[in-house]
Amino acid sequence: MPKAIVEVKELTKKYGNRKVVNKISFSVKQGEVFGILGPNGAGKTTTLEMIESIREIDSGNVHVDGIDVQKDSQAVKNIIGVQQQTPAFMDKVKLREHIEQIASIYGEKADAHALLEEVGLAEETNSYFENLSGGQKQRFSIAASLVHGPKVFFMDEPTTGLDPQARRNLWDLVRTTQAKGVTIILTTHYMEEAEQLCDRVAIMDRGKIIALDTPKNLVQKLLKSGFKKKQHVEQANLEDVFIDLTGKELRD
Repeated sequence: MPKAIVEVKELTKKYGNRKVVNKISFSVKQGEVFGILGPNGAGKTTTLEMIESIREIDSGNVHVDGIDVQKDSQAVKNIIGVQQQTPAFMDKVKLREHIEQIASIYGEKADAHALLEEVGLAEETNSYFENLSGGQKQRFSIAASLVHGPKVFFMDEPTTGLDPQARRNLWDLVRTTQAKGVTIILTTHYMEEAEQLCDRVAIMDRGKIIALDTPKNLVQKLLKSGFKKKQHVEQANLEDVFIDLTGKELRD
């Protein structure tokens, strides 16, 4: 039974009188992909930022691999990777140089070419970040976040704005990263994405977790409650048509 690598207890964040995160508790098992879902303003990103020690915790506590986030935030930052909603890297710095600089911050030496090859950017080693496509920027952001071999990797709406090929390619990268033993915590507005990638999901609304289980179990619970909708099963959808007609390969 995998141990819990992230433990969140009674986590709370307030702005004025409004609790944007309201005493939530959950744990994430080592090696799983854990999704946090919810409408805009539910508290998803704030939750991630408190776990990452980017945002101050008002009350409650978080432990990452046994480390108290509030007591030793630097130790936590050394073992996590973070992909932001909007990747931002210096212009006029080559991708290879970015990788090497990030590795040096952690006291590591990185094989930039190998890392970029893993995310399909081997041919862009000497390119500048500003010249990359949206999908390339997201893939480079993943490579940069994994330079130091983090135990836990955070992804905040990683596929927003990507075309179908780029989105599915990013799904493959998530699976590849998980296969290496990295625990992944992600937020997304795409329910298909959550069903495809997540071992378990927590659904948030108004700062609270209102459901937590595997995607399959959550669907089964809904059906058992008597939920029904018009049955209309298609063997394919428009995205499948798009992929079939234009090809699965990336258009970088």
